[in-house]
Amino acid sequence: SKAEMRHTCRGTINLATANITVEDSCNFIISNGGAQTYHLKASSEVERQRWVTALELAKAKAVKMLEESDDSGDESVSQTDKTELQSTLRTLSSKVEDLSTCNDLIAKHGTALQRSLSELETLRLPAESTEKIKQVNERATLFRITSNAMINACRDFLMLAQTHSKKWQKSLQHERDQRIRLEETLEQLAKQHNHLERAFRGATVLPASTPGTGGSAKDPCCPVKGDLSDEDDDNEFFDAPEIITMPESMGHKRTGSNISGTSSDISLDEQYKHQVEDTKKEKRTRIPYKPNYSLNLWSIMKNCIGKELSKIPMPVNFNEPLSMLQRLTEDLEYHELLDRAAKCESSLEQLCYVAAFTVSSYSTTVFRTSKPFNPLLGETFELDRLEENGYRSLCEQVSHHPPAAAHHADSKHGWTLRQEIKITSKFRGKYLSIMPLGTIHCVFHSSGNHYTWKKVTTTVHNIIVGKLWIDQSGEIEIVNHKTGDKCNLKFVPYSYFSRDVARKVTGEVTDPAGKVHFVLLGTWDEKMDCYKVTLSAGDNGAEGRQRAHEAEDSRVLLWKRNPLPKYAENMYYFSELALTLNAPESGTAPTDSRRRPDQRLMENGRWDEANAEKQRLEEKQRISRKRREAEAARATEDGKEGTSGLPPRSLPGPTALTPSLCPPGTPYDPYKPLWFERKKDPVTQELAHVYKGGYWESKEKQDWTLCPDIF
Repeated sequence: SKAEMRHTCRGTINLATANITVEDSCNFIISNGGAQTYHLKASSEVERQRWVTALELAKAKAVKMLEESDDSGDESVSQTDKTELQSTLRTLSSKVEDLSTCNDLIAKHGTALQRSLSELETLRLPAESTEKIKQVNERATLFRITSNAMINACRDFLMLAQTHSKKWQKSLQHERDQRIRLEETLEQLAKQHNHLERAFRGATVLPASTPGTGGSAKDPCCPVKGDLSDEDDDNEFFDAPEIITMPESMGHKRTGSNISGTSSDISLDEQYKHQVEDTKKEKRTRIPYKPNYSLNLWSIMKNCIGKELSKIPMPVNFNEPLSMLQRLTEDLEYHELLDRAAKCESSLEQLCYVAAFTVSSYSTTVFRTSKPFNPLLGETFELDRLEENGYRSLCEQVSHHPPAAAHHADSKHGWTLRQEIKITSKFRGKYLSIMPLGTIHCVFHSSGNHYTWKKVTTTVHNIIVGKLWIDQSGEIEIVNHKTGDKCNLKFVPYSYFSRDVARKVTGEVTDPAGKVHFVLLGTWDEKMDCYKVTLSAGDNGAEGRQRAHEAEDSRVLLWKRNPLPKYAENMYYFSELALTLNAPESGTAPTDSRRRPDQRLMENGRWDEANAEKQRLEEKQRISRKRREAEAARATEDGKEGTSGLPPRSLPGPTALTPSLCPPGTPYDPYKPLWFERKKDPVTQELAHVYKGGYWESKEKQDWTLCPDIF
């Protein structure tokens, strides 16, 4: 393209700066000074000389063109910028002409003044007067010299401005053009990539399909704020094939007119009741397949570079039909690791299982490139598996800015897990970084062992072009605060040049003295193994750890990932647990994520309705927050006038501390979570939301009067 003409691209050499050297009778070399070198061989010496001559002529022409381009001013500058530049130069020129005229006048009058003073000196005047006239004459001379210097400096400035202003203007315009071309090129690349994938998918899927198995070839497109393009959602997600074949056992088929698998005439509440009746019998193993809607990804993401994504409204096309609270609950998929850990007599062995549990929470992310729904303030999610698996879990969205969720899980097998996670994310152009902040606590009841750790950074690559893929990187330190045992886990970032297995995780379990007892090795998407370290006489730590890796008889398989369900690639790559999380259940709180209407519509494939519903819910949340802030402000004013009392309650739901605790100059939101309260943790000394009880009792009584109306 034109943007590449004067700038080096990978694999090219600019002839204007190229070095052409002859090596021998048939070989010659072209290089640009080190970064790029071509060794070329001609069929004969005559052929080589023809090439070298042609290249030298082309180089001379390129150099001449470059010089002409530098001297020709700004041909690429727009007419408006040219007019503005010429006007500025004319103004500068007129000002310097004025200064030059003043200079001539000063010189003229200065000469006349000096002549008059000289004439005065020739007159017979008293000695005192003559001395005074000499001083005035010297000062007049100094003034003239200074004036001339000032005028010369102004003239030099004008020449400099005239010389460089065109180059500066051209450089600025070039940067603007480059930015525009970059955006256009990225969008074209994304479209081309998508067309290639669709062509490939059509070539591989279409021959295998048979009439009557799939429904229509394409689902109707979902307009998002009037923004449509040929770019497929496939740039962002792993989409289902355009020809969708559904197993007969699923009970419904997707067609172009029946996109959700249920009649659009049935209301959402009726669908919910109908689904509740079905899920009472058994856990569901299928959800409606993901529709293949188009979305111009770059048109949205180009405005998000460097921003906090939680503050940017996104269409549901980027989402999966689960909330962040449900994703947090998925950490319990391999709860049996904690069950086994609770039975361990050795705290070091117990730490191995806790480490495996920590790693297992990332196994669901390997193909899950869609983002979960941001929970509304006060939204909750319960998972009651007390009968089947011996545990029950509760999550609540305790803060909206920054987004924070509190999670508490109890097991009758002797452990408690709690965490408060704040998600921060930054879009960096080519990749998206997701940084979970907060500490996870795991306490075993019988031994009293209390473990804490933090999560690593998740990175989503190929945001603009190519298939999205996810990587985990960083280190986790798991500490047993009772015994002092530690486990250091290292998540090795993926490298194209590394010979290591992808997604590798290594770890060491040490006692308080720093002695290594176990070595952990595996991957965060497949399995984790444990090797016992046995140091013989004369072994140092490194040799002992190496020997542990080689001692296959001491290997213990701590954890292995469960296989994904059949057709998972068409169902957002959900695991068996994830497929059940949004299944309607009776008796849950009115704030439960399963009751969230936009999420339910999206799961049923009605994305255009889901987008409209999502906007309604977000606007409702904004109005509620403004109402609370206004009431808090009024309460503050009343307090200043001598009245007492807390801010009035605008919503069914408790309020928080007095407005006087709010930092000055910031709007005070008196929201207080319903099931969690903020306390200082005695172990980590951090302020965190801890479960205060009452939820399961309210569920048993079906008393939800305190729950706010958020949906």
